[in-house]
Amino acid sequence: MLIGLTAAPAFAQTAPADTVDQSAEAADAPDIVVTGSLFRRTDTETPSPVTVLTADSLAKAGITTVNDAIRSVSADSAGSIGTGFQSGFSAGGAAVSLRGLGVSSTLVLIDGLRSTNFPINDDGHNAYVDLNSIPFSLIDRVEVLKDGASSTYGADAIGGVVNLIMKKQFTGIAGTVAAGVSQEGDAGHQRADLTLGYGDYAEKGWNFYVNGEYQHDGRVTNHSRGFPYNTTDLSSIGGLDNNTADSTLTTATPNAVVVRTNQTDLNNPLAGGTSLFASGLQPNGSAYSNYTSLNLNCARGSYTVATGAARGTGCKHDLVDEYFQLAPLQERYAFNGRLSIRLSDNIEAYVTGSYSHDFVSILNAPRALRATQPFGGAPALASSNPGIVLPVYVCGTGLNCSTAADRRLNPNNPYASAYANDPANGAARIYYLFGDIKAGSDRTNEVIRGAAGLWGSFDGGWDWRVDAVGAKDNLSITQYGFINIPNLLNAINTGAYNFVDPSLNSAAIRSFVSPNVTTPSTSSMVSLDASVTKKLLELPGGALQLAIGGQVRRETLTNNNQNARLDTYTLTTSSAFGQHTVSAGYFEIDAPVLDILDITASGRYDHYSEGFSHFSPKVGFKFTPIKELAIRGTYSQGFRAPTFAESGPRSQYAGFSTFTPPPSFLAVHGGTVGNTNPYAQAYQLGSGLVGNPNLKPETSRSFTAGAIFQPVNWLSFTVDYYNVKKSDLIVAGPLVGDARNAYYSKSTLAEAIAAVAAVGPGYSVNVVDAPDPLFPNALPRVLIINAPFVNANYAITSGIDFSATAKIPISDGIRFTSRLEVTDVLQYDLHTSGGVQKFAGTLGPYELSSGNGTPKWRGNWQNTLEVGNFSLTATAYYVGRIKSIANDERAGDDCTLNNQYATGDTAKGAQFCYINSFINTNLNGTARVNDKFSVFFDIGNLFNARAPIAPGAYASAPNFLTTWHYAGLIGRTFKMGANFAF
Repeated sequence: MLIGLTAAPAFAQTAPADTVDQSAEAADAPDIVVTGSLFRRTDTETPSPVTVLTADSLAKAGITTVNDAIRSVSADSAGSIGTGFQSGFSAGGAAVSLRGLGVSSTLVLIDGLRSTNFPINDDGHNAYVDLNSIPFSLIDRVEVLKDGASSTYGADAIGGVVNLIMKKQFTGIAGTVAAGVSQEGDAGHQRADLTLGYGDYAEKGWNFYVNGEYQHDGRVTNHSRGFPYNTTDLSSIGGLDNNTADSTLTTATPNAVVVRTNQTDLNNPLAGGTSLFASGLQPNGSAYSNYTSLNLNCARGSYTVATGAARGTGCKHDLVDEYFQLAPLQERYAFNGRLSIRLSDNIEAYVTGSYSHDFVSILNAPRALRATQPFGGAPALASSNPGIVLPVYVCGTGLNCSTAADRRLNPNNPYASAYANDPANGAARIYYLFGDIKAGSDRTNEVIRGAAGLWGSFDGGWDWRVDAVGAKDNLSITQYGFINIPNLLNAINTGAYNFVDPSLNSAAIRSFVSPNVTTPSTSSMVSLDASVTKKLLELPGGALQLAIGGQVRRETLTNNNQNARLDTYTLTTSSAFGQHTVSAGYFEIDAPVLDILDITASGRYDHYSEGFSHFSPKVGFKFTPIKELAIRGTYSQGFRAPTFAESGPRSQYAGFSTFTPPPSFLAVHGGTVGNTNPYAQAYQLGSGLVGNPNLKPETSRSFTAGAIFQPVNWLSFTVDYYNVKKSDLIVAGPLVGDARNAYYSKSTLAEAIAAVAAVGPGYSVNVVDAPDPLFPNALPRVLIINAPFVNANYAITSGIDFSATAKIPISDGIRFTSRLEVTDVLQYDLHTSGGVQKFAGTLGPYELSSGNGTPKWRGNWQNTLEVGNFSLTATAYYVGRIKSIANDERAGDDCTLNNQYATGDTAKGAQFCYINSFINTNLNGTARVNDKFSVFFDIGNLFNARAPIAPGAYASAPNFLTTWHYAGLIGRTFKMGANFAF
């Protein structure tokens, strides 16, 4: 068995496009158009580095989705989004981020043409094409251009271009059926596709085919994979115990806990008092209060707190283990069709159409009763400031219950009887999670896409082409488990909701308190492209070619506010709207000035209806001094247009990331890192932003330099250096880190608010948390800081790509093929006014997407042994170790001081300084029974490698990195299937 020793964390079988093979086989190859060029050629030897993923290598790796295929390329880096990332704006979507420059700086094409973006933006403002919406079974190959290409395609092609090439013709009947499961008995997988085609294009001049595909992937829970993926308590291995749900009464759990306080407005449960009634004094003279659990039917046992300000007995919980999931339920199906027709001897045409349906069902932890007001809502709506209460009296209407004729003592309030005559002082402040109400979201994404084209030639040696494409993305999100504010208040005042024993609540009352919220959003794109090419004259190395063309494109976005009425706790209020028309003209020149030297040049001018324009040039060369060696290089400039979320005046969002307060804050809230006060733990800190119509495009310059070496026909190598500088970055509050630090540098709220405002224009405190119940006089946490979208800063990333391919004919009927791809990120630096933030090999940029960082090394190695009708393939994936720091969160490279996990705890910072490297290997075996039928098996994660512990990860993915280590979370999987063709 042949197994690669280096690897990448999701896949990347690369058949390097770059070769200096001058064999007869290469000479007979058909003309193709390589991504990044307008010219047809007989090979893929362009000055730009291109990686090709073939349908064969994808199948031998067990890859069944566009998402897994593209995101496995070693050049995919920081900001990449996988289906396993289930929190944030892009939950349910998937996207690629070449060179780590963000999903909005990688252009995704289908047959060289654009598609429409996902209606929801990553991080609230980065636009991308959802890879989950692209049909997989018709892919012939995937070309990944790892170089700037705005000179050909326009905006967004800064990090590179991914071009999915679909099958052009098909005759007969072919299909695949497959099924599988993990060794744990979950992660069920079913897949099928069928293609029917008729018409011999070569003989009859036409071909038509239709295709359908289906795939279903089951859930995987955190509980099923055990420690350390199912808890935030790492004390057993020397880490922090960040699970306060088994030791702290003020941590909300499904077993409600109350404490007596006053109520300033008996008609409003949100009018709870700011102070608690003391039950006694602590040794230091400060007061403590006795808390009461409404239900001590504890499935996981109970705990008792006998010291401190909050005392009593509660039920133990570990919410990650009880509710979180590693993999959502996902179901996809798609229908596709294509008609190809030769209209005359020199005119051909095609029409394609596709419909894809992607359903993702995500489960979350139950929603808390105590919450801040919706972003943009009145502070009085907050149920956490100072805290929602259960009144002494309830009544049928829920209005003026203290004096209503049908008033009765509140069965949920244990203090009601004792304070029947003093209801203002008998309210019960409550800490609770709605454990009886399932929380999560169902996301249905439907993409309809059609394209048509004509191409041919006319007198004078001119070739021409016209393509039209249109796509619409209809996204529907149904959120469940979120708490409706007016309905909640009514249910509390009427006593309709049972907090003592939630299992007795009816489905009707649960739906009343938490009605499903369904929000539709759409995006669309229509484009018309036309180009002509001509061989102008013969040069010593071949024909001088010229191409010119133009494009008109219309794009729209309606990303509706899911919480427009501001009536639901914790439901996002983000929205984005916009439309524009883009017109462009472009050219390309290919000049083989010598047999050994080819020079290319291209340029494109884009004008946006918002009023800005940009010209993007590119030049390249390929020098082949001997047939075994080619040296190449490129220089290009590009741009990324502001997204509608960034520039639309109606657009807004509040984005959140995990933030650990500094030691000075922890000290006045109960001690050091790891104390059990939930108020002093890492929490979600938000930034509130609105669209800025005055933004400029981001701009880039990039260059590559490399070599292709093929010493013998069966072996080739490529090595390429890349360097990309992206300037005028569109940044969501570039000084938000300074604003956070400014806030926490002060000891009083007034001083903290003033300090944030002093950071710069547009920065202000939007929302602060309620006072800490245990330390009410200490500085409260800040929850949202307002910040502006601006053009600021620049980023530089550089690195080296290496690939190798060996095709060794061992003997008649026996052949060995090996393909290797590796990327080493030498540098990823963000230059700001406050200094340089270095991200390569760390968890930075932590604010980008899933916060999974920038691995310095990624690679993959596929080895195939073919013996007659049988093949065995091992594909290994590697991601290097990652340092658990993020300079966009904290300056400095010292893990002991700036660790994302244990900030301020030098011992634990040193222990958890690095997230270990990860190697995962998949095995595929295929047996061809006859020309019409074959069977195969796939063993995913052959050695059941476990994801390395990553305690600095987002709180929504505790202790692991979904982007890079997903296979190590799911574990070993088994699939079997069959292919047929008639």
